[in-house]
Amino acid sequence: MSLVGALKSIQSKIELSQKRGGFSCPVQLVAVTKTHPFSFIQLCYDSGIKSIGENRIQEAAQKFETFENMPNIKRRFIGHLQTNKVNKCLELFDTIDSVDSLKLAKKISKAAKRAHKTISVLLEINTSGEPQKHGFLSNQQDEIIDCFNETNINIEGFMTVGPRTTDVGKIRASFIQLRELRDSVNQKTPQQKMKELSMGMSSDYEIAVEEGATMIRLGSLLFGNRA
Repeated sequence: MSLVGALKSIQSKIELSQKRGGFSCPVQLVAVTKTHPFSFIQLCYDSGIKSIGENRIQEAAQKFETFENMPNIKRRFIGHLQTNKVNKCLELFDTIDSVDSLKLAKKISKAAKRAHKTISVLLEINTSGEPQKHGFLSNQQDEIIDCFNETNINIEGFMTVGPRTTDVGKIRASFIQLRELRDSVNQKTPQQKMKELSMGMSSDYEIAVEEGATMIRLGSLLFGNRA
């Protein structure tokens, strides 16, 4: 199936999933282009996808050198960010969707202030509790709220990676947890209401959309499985 054909199928499934869940918010599709050549980014853009996700600084730096004639494209960093690569990340990306600790939020804040810019971010939440994953735990609300005190970062919402399981109930629970946590934190931070819920990937995006996802990250559904 062509990329355009895949997008039509995905959009149809998004609409049906929203009807099942009772949501109507726009759902942004982020094309995960990591490990794929720049030509895939160009293909996405030509097909109407305006957001791309990369998770490695070095790989992105090489790809992004060839950006031309792509107005309004948004480059989103979606991987684990080491503190020693924050400055380079700020140079390359428009958003950082994987701020997984207060320490990292502070580092990004200081670097953004030095660069005289404000960067949009998502806080990564480990809703599955799996030890191999990064992110705040849902019971760390005090640390999450402390991130809102940092300058030069604009916290737009939360991101999570669903659990590695075929148990639909566990997957759904992790997405419900993210939505409920966002709503809870919004009540405690009236100065800045978050809207974004980045949750759902190729294997579970329909469940995520049923539970209120505003952003889904798709790779294999668009490009096929990596070699």
